[in-house]
Amino acid sequence: MYKLIILFLSFFGPLVLGDGYTYAQEQTCISSDGSPNHEIGNFPTRGNPHKFKKQKIKFCFSKNPIKTNKNKYIASVVGVTLTGIPIRPGTVDWYDKNSPRKHSKDKSSGLNLEAIRPYEKIFGIDRYNGHVDHRGLYHYHKSNSLLLLNGKPLIGYAADGFEIFYIPNKVKSSWQLKKGNRKVEPFGKYDGAFKEDYRFVEGSGDLDECNGKFVNGIYKYFATETFPFFPRCHWGKISKDFRQKR
Repeated sequence: MYKLIILFLSFFGPLVLGDGYTYAQEQTCISSDGSPNHEIGNFPTRGNPHKFKKQKIKFCFSKNPIKTNKNKYIASVVGVTLTGIPIRPGTVDWYDKNSPRKHSKDKSSGLNLEAIRPYEKIFGIDRYNGHVDHRGLYHYHKSNSLLLLNGKPLIGYAADGFEIFYIPNKVKSSWQLKKGNRKVEPFGKYDGAFKEDYRFVEGSGDLDECNGKFVNGIYKYFATETFPFFPRCHWGKISKDFRQKR
């Protein structure tokens, strides 16, 4: 079972109030031991040789985020759930025709693998759309219904402090699969195997490029059933906690 450590902070020192979050005049922090609020896949498993390991996790972010006019694609950990689990929808693997597995950390192909594709999941993604990395850290590539604590749509916070909501099948992404075939190896139809198979089509859905929109004058990000699943870019100032390699 997951465990959260929640502190309420001021500039005069910490005050421990129980399990949950950390609040400050300028930042909110979420800490956990890395255990989600549900069972996980039986790791190691096919496509993922790593074993789950509890570890100290702490993410702090702006309590009062400000939306700018320019988005940024610089955080691989795009947010954290209320249950204290990192949100990392992308992967660090790229198509590599010279690798026996046909993928590696070599970015020269320009094609970044997607762990959750319209027709399959790879890298041992479990039924809750998460898996573990080489350090044993469990993280999500897509949302799931168990993140809806007490039926509430708020499931977490993005790296810039804006809220992330999940309303299953009610909000549509504006990212679409490209039409036609790839012009580079491995060629073939744009089928969602790679991030580059998609393009943002403004106005085709409910959300902007970063999977967000204003609701009653307040900007919010959304988790969606289709690509990009979570915000992959941010409109606000990204906390340094999300820039660190995790």
